[in-house]
Amino acid sequence: METSEEPGRREQNRLRTHNALVQAATRLFQEQGYEATTVRDIAAAAGVGERTFFRYFPSKESLVVQQVRETIPLLAAAIRKRPAEEPPLVALREAVLDLATWHHTTPAMLLVGPQPLSPDLTSRGGRFILFDLEEAVVGAILDRSGIPEPELPDRLRAAALGRAGVAALRSVRLTYSRLPEAQKHDVDLIELVRIAFAALGV
Repeated sequence: METSEEPGRREQNRLRTHNALVQAATRLFQEQGYEATTVRDIAAAAGVGERTFFRYFPSKESLVVQQVRETIPLLAAAIRKRPAEEPPLVALREAVLDLATWHHTTPAMLLVGPQPLSPDLTSRGGRFILFDLEEAVVGAILDRSGIPEPELPDRLRAAALGRAGVAALRSVRLTYSRLPEAQKHDVDLIELVRIAFAALGV
């Protein structure tokens, strides 16, 4: 007979398996590259079979896209929590670094894997994800401004800054993805984020 505790245990087990797959994928993408990592590799590293992987994610790309989508509201919330005196790009940079410090797996998906941050809106799985990320960042920057009804110049400044910051993150992703696999082991993604934002003057 099924007890009231069993659904809770099943959900906990489901969450553990989900997290194990994401953590294994992130580690393998960083260690051996996205293209070289197979679903079988991810499943084995997570201690499950391939059929279990496909019960959670339709494909390797969908795992990355889902994690990036889940990161977007976390990033926007982190931007809003930054001190009011920080300039917008500093707040975005520090929000990214904060997330990387406290949530090692999910934010890493912004920086490794395939290219769901591509502006190609027809790309499978990553459709509109770049736009969604940009809009979330711009919205958070506007919220931090404290202006109840921002005028066109304010909205334009927020849009320019937010999209420039997202471009810095995409630049990290693209630059990292193009490194020879042997070099990726020694790369500090946090330092790459700092370098990219320093190129924007922050």
